[in-house]
Amino acid sequence: MGYVIKNSEGILKAAGTFKGDVRIREGIIAEIGYDLPLQGDELIDARGCVIYPGMVNTHHHLAQSVLKGIPDGLNKGLGEWLAAVPYRFWPKISPRLTYLAAKLGLYELQFSGATTCADHHYLYHYQSSPEVEEAVWRAARNMGMRFVLCRGSATSIGSHKGVQSMQLKPETPELVMQRMEHSLNFHDNAPLSMSRVCMAPTSLIHSCEAGHLKEFAKFARQHQLKMHSHLLEVSDDEQQAQSKYGMSAMEYAASCDWVGEDVWFAHMVHTDKPARQLLSDSHTSISHCPTSNCRLGSGIASALDMDSIGINVTMGVDGSASAESGSMLQELNLAWLLHRSQHGADSIKLNQVMGWGTKNGADLLGFKSGQIAVGYAADLVLYRIDSPRMAMVHSPEFAPILCGEPAIVEYSFIQGRPVIAKQESTVVDIHQLVAELRHEMALLMANV
Repeated sequence: MGYVIKNSEGILKAAGTFKGDVRIREGIIAEIGYDLPLQGDELIDARGCVIYPGMVNTHHHLAQSVLKGIPDGLNKGLGEWLAAVPYRFWPKISPRLTYLAAKLGLYELQFSGATTCADHHYLYHYQSSPEVEEAVWRAARNMGMRFVLCRGSATSIGSHKGVQSMQLKPETPELVMQRMEHSLNFHDNAPLSMSRVCMAPTSLIHSCEAGHLKEFAKFARQHQLKMHSHLLEVSDDEQQAQSKYGMSAMEYAASCDWVGEDVWFAHMVHTDKPARQLLSDSHTSISHCPTSNCRLGSGIASALDMDSIGINVTMGVDGSASAESGSMLQELNLAWLLHRSQHGADSIKLNQVMGWGTKNGADLLGFKSGQIAVGYAADLVLYRIDSPRMAMVHSPEFAPILCGEPAIVEYSFIQGRPVIAKQESTVVDIHQLVAELRHEMALLMANV
């Protein structure tokens, strides 16, 4: 019928830690209490574990899961790195490799404690095959992941060095929206849905004209879709906006109808006070990606200041090619450490960064998840805290965030389904997946 989770070291709820039981029925949290009877449910013994709400990753590039540590990009900033790594490879990434790469990225997310992924999938051009998108949908479905496909697009070559390096014909805005009509077949706006679509041009500043962005915003809102893009990851965004449009990057976004509670931007590293105020006033959210921002030398987003003025801060792992990681737990651990290093030991609390990685992301994406509460999605993660790394932590409920990776996930439930059980994936044979990836990557490397 369902599951009853007992004997945990603690259940992390918004109001604090609760020591008791959780009943899962029909994909939701049906009951929380003490000494719950089984009533035909399967017992999950959580001894030695803490129970967290599943983490919500609001910015990823799953196709990059096979591009970690490319030598030509190890010591380059964003613009040069884009040309040397993702844009060098992606026109030649096959649907088969896309599928396998997405499965690998979702596997890594799940074993870090994530249960929801918003993937900024940008492998589109004028002649691209629909199979490249369908491969990602299939991977998410097979991995049992709650999934948002942020449908990327570039409708002009523009000023982005990475795009300029590809020498591919971009999509027209008409073609983007025509193809989006097909993507809408996967879209479900229900609070407990497993798949959604988002309008997500790759760059507001570099790869789309203002008129195209307005058309995309109109299309998205007509179909009740969220809107997402990169913005102000590096200072060049601001410089280009001032040079090309005579206004700031955030003012340009607003002029193109790209602000609002249905919009979020990844990175937002190089914001000034007026930009942050515009974000706050328009209820626009951000996806904070500290690992990638450190790796590419982009800087540290003013996430604490944003949070303090009411901006909804969420967390993203970004692409594994610019982080060598797809771990949400690493992002939370690093965010906690980075902001303390900048603003002092009492500047950010553990439950605050936990909210960035769970509830805030779920609220942004519109899912009834990210919290352990009756009626919410049974997206739950059981971390072992009796391992040598975490066994002597005196704040056991926060041991995973305090200690970071490597962490041990004993169980992970998504919509009440165990995708990890007793530390093993129930949805993929990881050894077979890696073997298949090595074969496909050998073919790719021989062709670049």
